[in-house]
Amino acid sequence: MTDAMMSSPKPQDVLPRAAGTGGSVAVDRCQVCGETALESVLFLGYLPPVNGMPTIGDRPRQQPAYPAEMLRCPRCQLVQLGLIVDPGVLFPPEYPYTSGTTRILRENFAELAREAVPRLGLGSDDLVIDVGSNDGTLLSNFASGHRVLGIEPTGAGKLAVERGIRTITGFFARPAVEEALALHGPASLVTATNVFAHIEAVHEVVENVRALLSPTGVFVSESHYLLSLVETLQYDTIYHEHLRYYSLHALKYLLEAHGLEVFFARRIPTHGGSIRVYSARRGTRPVDPAVGAMLAAEVEAGLLADRLPRFRRDVVLAKLKLLELLHAAKRAGARIYGIGAPSRASTLINYVGLGDGVLDAVLEIKGSYKIGKCMPGTLIPVVEESRLVQDQPEYAMLLSWHLADELIPKLTAQGFRGQYIVPLPEPRIVGG
Repeated sequence: MTDAMMSSPKPQDVLPRAAGTGGSVAVDRCQVCGETALESVLFLGYLPPVNGMPTIGDRPRQQPAYPAEMLRCPRCQLVQLGLIVDPGVLFPPEYPYTSGTTRILRENFAELAREAVPRLGLGSDDLVIDVGSNDGTLLSNFASGHRVLGIEPTGAGKLAVERGIRTITGFFARPAVEEALALHGPASLVTATNVFAHIEAVHEVVENVRALLSPTGVFVSESHYLLSLVETLQYDTIYHEHLRYYSLHALKYLLEAHGLEVFFARRIPTHGGSIRVYSARRGTRPVDPAVGAMLAAEVEAGLLADRLPRFRRDVVLAKLKLLELLHAAKRAGARIYGIGAPSRASTLINYVGLGDGVLDAVLEIKGSYKIGKCMPGTLIPVVEESRLVQDQPEYAMLLSWHLADELIPKLTAQGFRGQYIVPLPEPRIVGG
């Protein structure tokens, strides 16, 4: 038994206590270890749900907004959001996000399958279960050679069923786990990509994953990586869907509390920098040297010491510098169009305090459900991306700034003649 298992409270003892109304729960104890002496890292103000987008032309009405504060646990090193919002608010049945529309995610899921199948020795009888399977994009990479099953609470699961991916509709809770085991048996691989940090009762999540695994089964999670977040000032990835911001130290602590051992981990580029972690029951898989190397790198980077206070200061300075750039552009009468409306754009726009007097519009790819809506908390209209070349604004601000190296040549080739504003990590103007 590990030290973490011996010292960690029981899962039911570390769930946050309700402290408010409106479907939110204040985090007054660490979600993993129960520590109460949580340290404030950064407060971004009150942010609306990232998918709360009113229709263009509607008169402004009252919209919910929730405090967004990052907290650090000094005991297990987990960085977490200080408020848990009712998942029914954040992930309604009509939740619009579909992973298949994002090229980098499609490529990442294909790469995950190419990596995992030979590493784990998966065969045709092995079952792969994806938690939060969305439209089945990840599982489609396993479907031709393995049994697959998705668990998905939103309407996106219907898209997966249409493409032949068996899917249980529901949140990842005990009823869904029992249904999966009864109908399909234990899994050789359970995946949770960009959802492991989203679900409230994290100990229940790990216990449910463990229940799904065969004795030698493997759990692979992908989450935003805390070190990448602080290295590139990704304050825009802080919003209420993301309850936890994992370092490998924090993930190791959590998984060991449930008898799971991290045996491989590496950084991946998705979402501006994520971490992919393989774990299994202790002693069933040899531990790769990459695990120790990553843990050592986190210590060397100061992630367990002084790096987070510096992150807070640098975020404030980046906000002020971006406002300086935008002020100069608007004083000269320039039009500024935002490029892309990912969830992270909502945080950036609301934290920096941008309205339709600063960003004249935000552009989305043709067919996006967001076209015809306004950015959350604002009256900034979201319109079709062809407007960039048609209107030729003086500036295009890349709200998916982590893709700047890809987007700038693409938009220039399409005929945009203006300059680009890259808001993070160092706000700057490019081109022109």
